[in-house]
Amino acid sequence: MNTVSREPSQAGTDGLKFIFHGSFEDCHAESLYREVPADNHTSREFMPDEVTRGFSKCMHYAAWRASEAPTRREATCWRRHYHENRNHIVVGNRKLIYKAVHKWASSGQLADDLVGECQIVLIKAVAAFNPWLGIRFSTYAFTCLLRALSRLSQRQSADRLSRSFGLETLLPGEPCSHDSEEPTDPRLDRLGQFLQEDAPLLTSREKVVISRRFHLKDAPPNTETLEEVGRYLGLSKERVRQVQKAALMKLREALK
Repeated sequence: MNTVSREPSQAGTDGLKFIFHGSFEDCHAESLYREVPADNHTSREFMPDEVTRGFSKCMHYAAWRASEAPTRREATCWRRHYHENRNHIVVGNRKLIYKAVHKWASSGQLADDLVGECQIVLIKAVAAFNPWLGIRFSTYAFTCLLRALSRLSQRQSADRLSRSFGLETLLPGEPCSHDSEEPTDPRLDRLGQFLQEDAPLLTSREKVVISRRFHLKDAPPNTETLEEVGRYLGLSKERVRQVQKAALMKLREALK
């Protein structure tokens, strides 16, 4: 396979990461990787995997050449070639974004917001993809998109839960995401403990309502509306609201 990950020296502030392949140093490498691959797929189709791989190999080669370029002018030329190839892949595979959002989004989420977030994720997936491995880009990128949507959903749920309690009750500042390096407030850990099956603070019904309404513990991947929780428990929307209110009051008092 003869590939190795390298990070080139930063050229100003726009250094490019690439995956190095031994063929880059071949005497015919430039003629092999400089030519833009043929792309005959229509906008109604996904870009074929072999075409995506072709653009990706050219993209990594261009980034490597930019890092090795002896002059600023030559480096600029190769960086432009890098971005042209990267953009071909992003545009050709943008349907993966809509497929992922359609699979993930619920009626309470704004699809447009999710598409914007996923556009950035797709660009990062293109940059990190290794075209010399036996993995389809569509599989790799779709997995990246679903993971990003999951993290986004968790952050949104944590934010909604924080607003429900009031920021002064949970945290002194903005709520932290799961990826934050800052230490979390101990009361958030206690919150999870209150939702354990043997914890006495909340009733079993209250635990289900809080978990499913705010995407906590073993809840479904998306937060649920009052109606959805009501259907799950066999309760009316208003009754679920009352159970939620009672549970939040108990949690506020316990987390003071």
